Amino acid sequence: MSGIMVIAEQRRGELKAPSLELISAAQPLRRPGDEVSVAALGPAPERHVSALSLAGVDEVITVKTAAAEFEPDTFEATLSALIAQRRPDVVLVPHSIDSFGYAAALAAKHGFGFATDVFDIRRIDGELVATRGGYGQKVSVEVDFPGRNTVLLALRGNSFKAPEQIGTPRVTVFEAPPVAGRSRSIDFIELPASDDVDMTGAEFILTIGRGIGEEANVAQFRELADAIGATLGCSRPIADAGWLPKSRQVGQSGKTASACKLYIAMGVSGAIQHLAGMKHVSTIVAVNSDAGASIFGVAKYGIVGDIFEVAAELRRQFEGDAA
Repeated sequence: MSGIMVIAEQRRGELKAPSLELISAAQPLRRPGDEVSVAALGPAPERHVSALSLAGVDEVITVKTAAAEFEPDTFEATLSALIAQRRPDVVLVPHSIDSFGYAAALAAKHGFGFATDVFDIRRIDGELVATRGGYGQKVSVEVDFPGRNTVLLALRGNSFKAPEQIGTPRVTVFEAPPVAGRSRSIDFIELPASDDVDMTGAEFILTIGRGIGEEANVAQFRELADAIGATLGCSRPIADAGWLPKSRQVGQSGKTASACKLYIAMGVSGAIQHLAGMKHVSTIVAVNSDAGASIFGVAKYGIVGDIFEVAAELRRQFEGDAA
């Protein structure tokens, strides 16, 4: 057999968003005759069939497990049996705290090709190639898997957009083997968030880069973002310096602005790592004093000028409208 198998994840009965993103990631990997199947594991997997019935899904496989919540031994043993039966060419899982617990062990046990934190996948001359970050996300590394019949990839969240159209896949049931787990879930404890922002869900983002010069200037751009109704984001140098929390970083090693419709980049040069976090944005406005900045190559609108002067004028315009 062949094809692509997506492993969905759930937490406390709710399907996790990256599960849907994997469906889109699977589509470019199809070869003639390939199907995309999605496996839902859990105590009541049938409840996720409707949410997983999206365009591009040929089959939803429900796998009922005895464990109420995620257990690494259960996932490893169950997926071992499922993959052995179906023999897919590619298995996609979210790059998540759950997959950390079973994916590497599963790949090592069966000799699968394996890569984590993947943000791009494609076939080149028929061969699967995965792209992930390397050297602290300073470079992009392409990985291939010669001689591997099955490749297991853990995909970074928000790297792909979930399909929006509904599909009509067939639904099948896979009987999970009995598993004697070595651990069990006792309780969930919600840790306090370090920041109150969700960059992946923001529709309007104002991002600042190293062009702001110094930390003291962050405050005026925070005030500008509030005035125009935007979420304040930043590039990696700002987060690395501690001027804004890491949760506000947009880029390959930060968050992907997957829901953003309007993105204003002020003083952002446009390094490839930052552009990776903006690839889903339809309208990008760039403001930079350097006319040769890379950010202008992806911007729909560009302003070559002083970011402080532009910010001051923008704020005056919005305050004037409010008055």
